[in-house]
Amino acid sequence: MTTVTTRTVTTRTVAYPADDLTMIGHLALPAGAGRRPAVLLGPEGMGLSDVERRRAEALAELGYVALAFDLHGGRYLDDPQDMLARCLPLLADPDRMREIGHAALDVLRAEPRADLARTAAIGYGTGGAVALELGRDGVDLRAIGTVNGLITGRPGEAARIRCPVWAGVGSEDPIMPPAQRIAFTEEMQAAGVDWRLVVYGGALHAFHHPPVDHAAPPGVGHHPRHAERAWRDIVALLAECLPVTD
Repeated sequence: MTTVTTRTVTTRTVAYPADDLTMIGHLALPAGAGRRPAVLLGPEGMGLSDVERRRAEALAELGYVALAFDLHGGRYLDDPQDMLARCLPLLADPDRMREIGHAALDVLRAEPRADLARTAAIGYGTGGAVALELGRDGVDLRAIGTVNGLITGRPGEAARIRCPVWAGVGSEDPIMPPAQRIAFTEEMQAAGVDWRLVVYGGALHAFHHPPVDHAAPPGVGHHPRHAERAWRDIVALLAECLPVTD
């Protein structure tokens, strides 16, 4: 375990079992000693990277206990074929996604500074789908946020979602096309969920993710302005549903 402390944030790596792998997450704690709202943060299909680690730290700077969770047992899948071979079966198996989500949630809830009554799950792509499956499994969350992860669930299970759901997607995302968006919103509406969908004009899939130095699947591209807007929208969701109070 590696622990790093700055003036405002303490971080450490955490190892935990899930999906027959040893996952390596990144826990970020805010300054102070009191309990704070907790946020689970899931990565894109490539896996946990410094992008999500920095976002967990940014959340800690805002006063949240944040865990950026792992998808692939400490690996970052920079080959698109390797990523698809791992993620497509995972996305087709809600129970596996829930196992990964619950294992990470257990780590977050074991942190003494995490307020167990005020927890949210957010994520990008596959990590966002995991967050949604936790909601469909009836987990007591205060908010769910997903970017590029508008995956529909098994019939009727969205009715178990007990919190607001915010979703963001690029208008030009070929992986989450209009038909997928409609199916997702119809599922949320039929279940009586308090939901919102923001479509970011001109953006591709994974528009929030900075450019990478390796091959990416077709239809993926960074959109700096919308990346900033989506982050502000997520922070606003948390401020509404999980305000940080002293």
